[in-house]
Amino acid sequence: MSIQIWTFILVGLSFAIYIGIAIWSKATTTSDFYVAGESIPPIVNGMATAADWMSAASFISMAGLISFMGRDGSVYLMGWTGGYVLLALLLAPYLRKFGKYTVPDFVGDRYYSQTARFVAVICAIFVSFTYVAGQMRGVGIVFSRFLNVGINNGVLIGMGIVFFYAVLGGMKGITYTQVAQYCVLIFAYLVPAIFISLLMTGNLIPQLGFGGKLADGSMYLLERLDGLSRELGFNTYTSGQKSTVDIFFITAALMIGTAGLPHVIVRFYTVPKASDARSSAGWALLFIAILYTTAPAVAAFARTNLLTMTANRSYQDVPQWFKNWEKTGLIKFEDKNGDGVIQYRGPRAEVENELTIDRDIMVLANPEIAKLPNWVVGLVAAGGLAAALSTAAGLLLVISASIAHDLLKNGLMPDIDDQQELMYARLAAGVSICIAGYFSLEIPLLGIKPPGFVAQVVAFAFGLAAASFFPAIIMGIFSKRMNKEGAITGMVIGLAFTASYIIYFKFINPLANQPQHWWFGISPEGIGTLGMCLNLVSSLIVSSLTPQPPEEVQELVEYIRIPSEPDRAEAS
Repeated sequence: MSIQIWTFILVGLSFAIYIGIAIWSKATTTSDFYVAGESIPPIVNGMATAADWMSAASFISMAGLISFMGRDGSVYLMGWTGGYVLLALLLAPYLRKFGKYTVPDFVGDRYYSQTARFVAVICAIFVSFTYVAGQMRGVGIVFSRFLNVGINNGVLIGMGIVFFYAVLGGMKGITYTQVAQYCVLIFAYLVPAIFISLLMTGNLIPQLGFGGKLADGSMYLLERLDGLSRELGFNTYTSGQKSTVDIFFITAALMIGTAGLPHVIVRFYTVPKASDARSSAGWALLFIAILYTTAPAVAAFARTNLLTMTANRSYQDVPQWFKNWEKTGLIKFEDKNGDGVIQYRGPRAEVENELTIDRDIMVLANPEIAKLPNWVVGLVAAGGLAAALSTAAGLLLVISASIAHDLLKNGLMPDIDDQQELMYARLAAGVSICIAGYFSLEIPLLGIKPPGFVAQVVAFAFGLAAASFFPAIIMGIFSKRMNKEGAITGMVIGLAFTASYIIYFKFINPLANQPQHWWFGISPEGIGTLGMCLNLVSSLIVSSLTPQPPEEVQELVEYIRIPSEPDRAEAS
């Protein structure tokens, strides 16, 4: 069977499973909708958290970025994995013990202020919309290649699927759907990686093949990749080009942003006890590690095959996968010298480059490049969709909860009952899907275009989370002196500074997005770290100049900072 038929079958089956789960697990209360009734077993929550965490950025884009960036791409591996450890060990048990549904709920109660709650809602919505835009672009890319529809149409189809199971099932439906999505995406990621590792290195385990010799025993894989890169004028794969300062700031932004992402934090409210939150964090780390340790190998395999099969090859003789992806507009060949030969060259080459490749296609195209069976190609398509949709659903739930629970129920409309709140939550989720989809579309006539590759867009979201949420959360747990004035000031300054920096270099003046124009050599992907520092300094200064929190708030801090004690649910 053809790739398209296999894709239709595998994607159709996976979508049917997701929709079936949504119908089976339909939420009937706000507790079901927001936190799945706090009834999810730790191992199930761990798998769902891993799926939520491993978005289109992890599945589709991360290995692609590493393929093109080489050693510099390790910032994504270090930042995202390190960030999850930080979240699991430093924040999750304490936040779960506090017992609130959402991060704005925590901020509002800890800082005894509706204003603080409102600012946290704005931060949550801003961060989540930025993140979900990257996921919907990933959905569009998969659909555009494998189902022969445009990227924009693919985004619209993805919006429809997410709308159904996120709005109907809420967190309960999303959790069990994400378990199925994790199984799909991890199988889809590992199968081609194992196949390609065997073909290229003779090693069954991709992680070992990455550091091993080629199958013919002539040289090491990375040695071959470095040689190809030098010959074609690219930077050496194993050497980095980014400054140490920028690497540090990007890694820190991704780590700290992870710990402040509301859609991951809310996961730890879905289990019965605080001890279960710690257990599910450990399970999630194990499930995440399977993909993240495989990604560098996938990146190296894909880059080696790409350079071997495209550079200095006649355009008439290129493999079919090249023509397939060319139809999507994600591969572009411009024969500048008219010789009909693809000159794929790096910045150090004397010959002008004629080939443009979107980084987001590398994982998706890898099975085709390696000439793997058609069913493997279809499986990867289903895996990419599973990764993107799982995270998009979690983010949309955060947005709907922030609006319905934090803004309306605990703010503007305190008298609404449970069913009315549930209605508003579903309505907010539906509207949010439409808005997120709009910003994921490419409409040249209106000047609408996503601000970067999937992983780059996600990195911006992490930077915004680091600059806005993290200091308020960490100081809310470990500092009795931090008050509402300090927290509000810090969140506003951190978010405003980071968002302004990103918007300037990505939208207002993208031509200036070069190291010589950056502040202190910090790229837009890493500016969230500086925003976090400004947030922390300003909040500490303002707190020291304003009254201490009430005595009951200080006692609350003492209570939640000892996670070994029974939480409120257990004590009652």
